Amino acid sequence: QVHLVESGGGLVQPGGSLRLSCAASGSIYRINQMGWYRQAPGKERELVATITSGALGGNTNYADSVKGRFTISRDNADNMVYLQMNSLKPEDTAVYYCNANYRPIRSGRDYLAWGQGTLVTVSS
Repeated sequence: QVHLVESGGGLVQPGGSLRLSCAASGSIYRINQMGWYRQAPGKERELVATITSGALGGNTNYADSVKGRFTISRDNADNMVYLQMNSLKPEDTAVYYCNANYRPIRSGRDYLAWGQGTLVTVSS
């Protein structure tokens, strides 16, 4: 079983920055892809950004709403993923969730894990 723990959320003024971190731990053979999703009050969970492992090219994908403002990165050695968020807007307010597509040790299939989420509030 894999555990994902997010950190770095908080209250920030419009135009400010935050950096979210997510640490994956457990019986991991490999992580194929990690990503960030968010869920605002009364809305469905939506993709923010994803990044594949270095072995798979380290490819990134962003929601149109965050392109040019957010940057996803990862540390493959430590099974960490980060989300640098700049030029934050009130509409970025949401609970941000980390997820990981991974292969457990001694398993022949991949699984998807989710963290508990961290709240980001953008307000003056």
